[in-house]
Amino acid sequence: MVRILLVIIYALSSATVGCLAGMASGLATGTLGGVITFLIAMQIDAAVLRMRDSKIQGKEIAGLKRSGAAVQKALAETQAKMEDVTKAVEARTSAQNRKIVSELQVLESLMREFASRVSNKAKDQPGATAAGPRTANFDAMAEPELLEMIRASLEENRVDLYLQPTVSLPQRKVRFYEALSRLRSEDGHVIMPAQYIKIAAPAGLMSVVDNLLLFRCVQIVRRLMTKSRGIGVFCNISGDTLRDAEFFPQFLEYMQHNKDLAGQIVFEFAQESLLRAGREGEANLKRLNEIGFSLSMDNIKTLALDFGRLKSVGFQYLKVRADMLTQGMDAAKAVVAAEDFKNLLARHGLNLIAERVEDEKTVVQLLDYAVDFAQGYLFGEPRAVRGDAIKTVEKPSAAVLPLRKTA
Repeated sequence: MVRILLVIIYALSSATVGCLAGMASGLATGTLGGVITFLIAMQIDAAVLRMRDSKIQGKEIAGLKRSGAAVQKALAETQAKMEDVTKAVEARTSAQNRKIVSELQVLESLMREFASRVSNKAKDQPGATAAGPRTANFDAMAEPELLEMIRASLEENRVDLYLQPTVSLPQRKVRFYEALSRLRSEDGHVIMPAQYIKIAAPAGLMSVVDNLLLFRCVQIVRRLMTKSRGIGVFCNISGDTLRDAEFFPQFLEYMQHNKDLAGQIVFEFAQESLLRAGREGEANLKRLNEIGFSLSMDNIKTLALDFGRLKSVGFQYLKVRADMLTQGMDAAKAVVAAEDFKNLLARHGLNLIAERVEDEKTVVQLLDYAVDFAQGYLFGEPRAVRGDAIKTVEKPSAAVLPLRKTA
């Protein structure tokens, strides 16, 4: 609208100039003067518009430059923050690694202390002889010689971790692993728990074995968590360790530092160990559960149990032999039939795991009893874990679980 008014004003002004010129010099001269005046006015107006547009564009360019500078500053600040975060993560990772190394050194120190104690005890025993050729027939070996072999295995860190899968039924998907320890003699033969426990326990060495098993369980669980947080590990703890006034407080402190693993590690105790634990042992179990860790009972001989009390202490799982469920409930003094046992446990917040499952016929019976979890050679035997990372498999098929390095 303003532009139209300006053009009209320019035209009127030009017409006025033309009329005046025409009166003085004639019509042709007046007309030419008016046209020239109008064109000059329009050129001046155009020049003014260009100057104004140039100023506006200059302001916009300056604004864009300021915005660009602000973006560059924000990017620089963001990069600086990312570098700070990276340094913090690296520092934290380094601190965690130092913590792990420190803990390992503590465990190894305890191991050597116990091993040294037993070495002296073995030397003082009547009939103790120097270690001879190692043989796979450990049952026929004299106790002093076997004790020396066990001491050497612990001192030289020849303790292997084995994992056996626990699967869900009927899908047969791996839900847990049970961690088991095996000792190796100098010539590579495996010393089974049934062979070394009867010698190591009286000598006070089971805390050493549990120490090493616990530390390796923590390592394995942390590697499992990089693959899936849905798989847990059952870690066996002996009754001697549970009642060890020197070791168990250290054990609780160690798990307090690793309570982020509470959802992945379940501590397992034999029924006999619990029956002999006493008030102090039960208090230790409650402290462990208060940190956040669940408990499991295995090697069950009798089902005449106070399930409510077990739950109050912190137990969440009961491992019952498959043959006990299928044909031994009366002998185990169960108060219900096998088909009702799972529901009885569920009412007390306990989960049933059938162990030592070795054939398909047993699986069919367990499904009739609505059992949710099963463990046994049918689903996978215990297999040694070696290396620094674990590969999660549904049913291990190799002699040794293959391990991969993680980034």
